[in-house]
Order: sequence, then structure tokens, then C-alpha cells
Amino acid sequence: MATPLHTNEFLHGGDYNPDQWLDHPEVIEQDFQDFKQAKLNTVTLGIFAWDKLEPSEGQYDFSWLDQIFDQAEAQGTKIILSTPSGARPRWLSEKYPEVLRVNEQGQRNQFGERHNHCYTAPVYREKVQAINRQLAQRYGKRPSLLLWHISNEYGGACYCDLCQAAFREWVQAKYQTLANLNHAYWNAFWSHEYTSWDQIQAPSPSGDTGVMGLNLDWRRFVTDRTIDFFENEIKPLRELTPDIPVTANFMGGNPSESHVFYDLDYQKFAEHVDVVSWDSYPNWSNGYESTARLAMKTALMNDVMRSLKHSNYLIMESTPSQVNWHPFNRAKRPGMHEMGSLQQIAHGADSVLYFQLHQSLGASEMFHGSVVTNHRGTRTRAFNDVTKVGQDLQQLQPVLRTTRKTAKVAIVFDYDNMWALDDARNYANETKQYWRTIQEHYQYFWEHDIPVEIVSVTDDLTPYSLVIDPMHFMMSHAFAAKLKAYVEQGGHLVGTYITGVVDENFLAYQGDGLADLQATYGISVQETDTLYPQQHNALTAYHQAYQINDYCDVVDLATAQSVGTYQKDFYAGTPAVTKNTLGTGTAHYLAARTGTDFLAAFYEQLATTLQLKLPLPIAKNNAHVAIQVREDDQQSYYFVTNFSHQPATITLNQSLKNVFSDQVVSDQQELTSYGVQVYVSKK
Repeated sequence: MATPLHTNEFLHGGDYNPDQWLDHPEVIEQDFQDFKQAKLNTVTLGIFAWDKLEPSEGQYDFSWLDQIFDQAEAQGTKIILSTPSGARPRWLSEKYPEVLRVNEQGQRNQFGERHNHCYTAPVYREKVQAINRQLAQRYGKRPSLLLWHISNEYGGACYCDLCQAAFREWVQAKYQTLANLNHAYWNAFWSHEYTSWDQIQAPSPSGDTGVMGLNLDWRRFVTDRTIDFFENEIKPLRELTPDIPVTANFMGGNPSESHVFYDLDYQKFAEHVDVVSWDSYPNWSNGYESTARLAMKTALMNDVMRSLKHSNYLIMESTPSQVNWHPFNRAKRPGMHEMGSLQQIAHGADSVLYFQLHQSLGASEMFHGSVVTNHRGTRTRAFNDVTKVGQDLQQLQPVLRTTRKTAKVAIVFDYDNMWALDDARNYANETKQYWRTIQEHYQYFWEHDIPVEIVSVTDDLTPYSLVIDPMHFMMSHAFAAKLKAYVEQGGHLVGTYITGVVDENFLAYQGDGLADLQATYGISVQETDTLYPQQHNALTAYHQAYQINDYCDVVDLATAQSVGTYQKDFYAGTPAVTKNTLGTGTAHYLAARTGTDFLAAFYEQLATTLQLKLPLPIAKNNAHVAIQVREDDQQSYYFVTNFSHQPATITLNQSLKNVFSDQVVSDQQELTSYGVQVYVSKK
């Protein structure tokens, strides 16, 4: 059972590294004064501080951290304490070189960077537990300790002999016999059959990369090995501080990218943390998409993180201004910091935390944005923007105990499917784009302020009126049966092209494929036509023609009816969109990839039929304006945000209290460019 996070205010603060300024105590003193002025109430300490906490093996120095705890507690600041395993000190790597990772080519890395450590090495696990035990013993009872921040942004893999041996054990435990393994990997192809467990090696450019089951199992193993390391790391914390929850900051990075959380299965990892937290760095005001489109993608990432445990979550890192690792590191425009910060709160975040609170004097992230910059002082635009968010969070205090409006719509996302589809030697590498497809199906609901959950294949589907399951290339018999039962019991399902092609071992389904899936959609798929980027088909539906791009499944009807038909090529006139009734539910199949124009028309029909739109007391006439709802049993809070550089007008259909002005207002209200207002009404 998860240990809850106990806080009576939104967390506002972030990563603070006073260990970089120990020879300038006046800097630290001024920092705390500045933090108070900026209305920060939380500091995250100890990230990457191992060399200051344990300068040499077994010799600990906590004197400086004691002082920081004292200073924080003196002004009522909460502390999130990090374990330092994200970057080990030089002495550890020099004495125990086995802690350094080995790359895919079998070469051991030199000391450097961060996250360059083996998750299997016994000595590294031992040293991590030792420093964590020291931290728990010394600070576990401090009244300011709120949360354990475990390591930092877990990721990557090691290919050393220890990890190879662990992988062989993992594979043997899964398949039990070599016969089972050889069948699952289809090793008769290219004479690849194993005759000994010792022959198993991780995928490598100098070895095997063409055994699809092996590639997929390695990714699964890396997640399991990382979680195993995490569980080892938190043992002394669970033992000594059972009432302090733990988190590991997941990576969402820049939501414009397609593989922002690709390495680890967070749906599995989330079961092991008490609170989900993530690092959010959208590249606002980029040069290739509108602010509203990036806001949609960022909203989806927030919904992903909230859905991992179906509860409120934390923003562990964001930036007050810019980052230093995007291809173009542009500063936020005026108003954007408040806009982006409150968007996260609107989706269920209970914090706005930054990397970093004080800018580094040098090294890799010296130009990464911060609350206190190298310009020092409190007159910078970033400092004032942070202060404004701090004021907002204080005014939003009653919202803390609320949760996001319950969703009636779910989109299925599966890590195994993402990895498998990406690795499939079929279709087109440039256009498979599983995550982009999810974004496009999400867009309609974002623009119409309809809450969405992002669910895994293990989640219960029955609470949702509509389940969308795009491009489910790798599907198990069990999930196909779950979809069928969901529809039979009254659920409404939407699936797409490239679904149900292979099983969980990456072996192709034979004949008509999954019987349950065929019964659910009422069709059989004959083949998938892959289009070049300059090629297009079209479909006719709802008395209109819509362009088709990239993929066309050619299908035969069984029990389904055709809702839209292809216009071109050898399959012209055949079904491109189908609808099947099964039990008391329905299942639509979108056999082709369309633009968002068709998806908007399609989902408008479903939203009307299923009554998915919220009865909001606020009307808008601009898709760049978003309305998100947090609520409890007594009140509803409406976060209204203008994701545009142009002002916008909304209409209040009833009198509502503006939380920021503390005034009851009605009728038309103006939103400034990138403006946010929050209204409240009693239920």
C-alpha cells in the first residue's frame, strides 16, 4: 500500500545545490531570503551531492547538510531529500571499476557524465544502500522531511558480464526450457537456435539485432532490472522512515518529441513509487507549431502521469525560463511561465518545482534557467514570474484537496506495443509514429475540454464510456478478450489500422488473427497498404471526403457495417471505417490514417451520442482556450487558459467567483494572451 504524501499547501520550489556554494556562505544566506520573497516553500536537496556527503569511502560529512536543514526549517520550508545514486563520486569508480557501465560494443565506460553506473554490480548496490541508510538515520525524523526523491531520472542500460548473467537468469525464469525460448524467438530462422542458456546475449550491433523477441525481452529486462535496483535502494528508507513516501522523477522532457519516455515502462515502475512525479520541459514558443498545439501535447503528458496511479501527481522539475539542452533554447514569452505552471495544476499536479533554484557557476547546466540566475538579485523577469506563480498557488490553496474531473474517455497506451511496433521490419520507419497517433486522437477531446485517462492493458476498462485503442500492433489474447467483454457489456471502442498483428512474443497471428478481436470489430483484415509520404488515398464519410495518409488496412466485413469507404486504388469502394454492434456496446474500426479533420468529425458524432461533453458553465469560441476542472464533493474549480498570443473572450453562463480577484463575475470575461483565470462554483 502506498505511503501518502502529507502536505497542506501546493509545493513550490525545486532542486537546490548549496554544496556548490559551501565556500560562499553569504550566497546561501541570500538564497534563502530570495526563496522566501519568491514564495518558495520547498527545496529538493542532495541530488548529485555524493562526493560532498561521502568525500572518501566510509567517511561521511553531513555538517553542511545539517545547516541547510536548519536554515530551511527556520523559515518553514519543506525538504524533499534525494538519494545521491544518480552520479557516484570518483573514488567509488576508481576503487570499484565494475560499477561503470559497459556499452553495447562490450567496452567499459570511463568515469564521467551521470547515470553511468551498473544496476547489477553488488558493490554499487551495497554503497548506495550504505549512504541511503546514513541519510535515513540522520534526517528521517526531521520535521521538514516531506518526501524521498530516489536517484534522478533513471534510464539507460549496462551490457557488462554481470548484467548479461542477470539477463540470462531473467530469460530462463520466463521461458523455463530452451524449446520454449527457441519457439518464442522463432530461432529456426537463420539457424539461431540456442543449445545452452549460456549462449544468450543482449542485443548488440556486433551480435544479434534481428531477433525481435530478444530485442523486446531486453527492453523488458532493463525495466525490471531498474526497478530491482530501485527496490534495493529504498530498503533502508522503508525500514527507517516508513511514513515518508518515495518517488522517482519520471521523464517527460519535451512533449513535442515522440520518444520522451521511451526507455522504461513507467506503467510498471509506477507500481513501486508512492507518488508519481515527472520532469516537464515543453519548448514553449518554438518555431514549428502553435502554442495551443504544444499545450495539447503537454496536457497529454500530464494526463499520462496522472493516469499512472489514477491520482494527483507532482511536477518535480520544470524551468522558470529556458533550458540548455533543446536544439534551440528560447526563453519563455511574458505570461508563459504562469500559463504552463497552472496548466499542470489544472490537470492534477500538486506542485510546481524547478530545476534549478540557483544557477550553476559552471559545467554542463550552467546556462539552464533558474529562480536565482548568475545575474543574481530579484529583479530578473524569471524571478518575478516565479513569484507570481507562488502568489497564484497561495490563492489556489483550497484547490489542493481536489482531484481532476473524472474521465469518461480512455486511450490505451502500451509500452510493449510501442517498442515492438518501433522495431517491426514492416510499414515505414518514418511514419509508424505510435505516440503521434495517440496525440492526434487526443486532440479532439483536448479542444472540447473532455477529460481523458491514458490506460494500460492491465487497467479496468469498465469505468469508461469510450475506450480508444490506436495501432495496437502487439496484442495478447487476454487483452483481446478484455476488449470483447468491455464492448459486450455496453462499452464503446475505437480501434485503428495495424492492430492485433503479433502476440506478446512478437510472433505473427495466423489466418484471420485473434478470434476475439475479429468478433469485437466484426471484420477481418486482409492486408495493410503502406503509402509513401507523397501518396494519398481518400475516404468518404458523413457526406464528405477526407484525405488518407500513410496506412490503409484492406478489410472484409463479417458482422460490421461500413461507415466510410475508400475512394482510390484497388480497394476503392471497400470499407475504410466500420461499426460493429456486440452485446450492448459498439466497436468502430478506423482502417486508415486520416488527418485530424476526419477525427474531429468522427469523435464529434461519438461525443454527442455518448454525451461525453461536460456541462460547463463557461462558453468559449476559440480552440486555443482550454477549460480543465478540478473538484471535490462541494466545489468545482474551472481553470481557463488562453494558449495564444492573442487575447480571447469567454462567456460565463452563470455567476462564478474568480479565485484570483475574489470577485463574483458573470457574462463576458477577457483573457489576456497566455492568460489564466480560475473560477469556482458550489455543487
